[in-house]
Order: sequence, then C-alpha cells, then structure tokens
Amino acid sequence: MDGEAALISIKEAARLTSLSRTSINEKRAAGKFPQPVPLGDKRIAFVKSEVDAWIRERIAARRSEAA
Repeated sequence: MDGEAALISIKEAARLTSLSRTSINEKRAAGKFPQPVPLGDKRIAFVKSEVDAWIRERIAARRSEAA
C-alpha cells in the first residue's frame, strides 16, 4: 500500500506526533491538524501522508524560527 492510501488510527497519530488524543482533537477543531476520514459510527482514521506532512511542517517552522 502506498503512503497516500494508508490510514492510521488516532492512537497511531498520537504516537507519531507525541501529542495526546485530546491535543489532536483540539488542533483538529481549530483547523490546525489534518482532518480525519470517517470510517463508521464513532470511528475515524487519518491519512498517514497528511500526518507526516504536518510533522514535517512543524520541523520546518522550528528551523525557520531559529534562523
């Protein structure tokens, strides 16, 4: 499966970003985190490549702030 089509749970998104599930949900509500893909009743997933891009953006922002 290519990276674009891979879906990950909120638990995995939390692990990858080192954020809590609560923090992810707060950032989602503020439009500052990738939006989830609904899978069914009370079940969501995130597109892994979008979460990876969000992580890369945080790293790039840190680098530009340090410059």
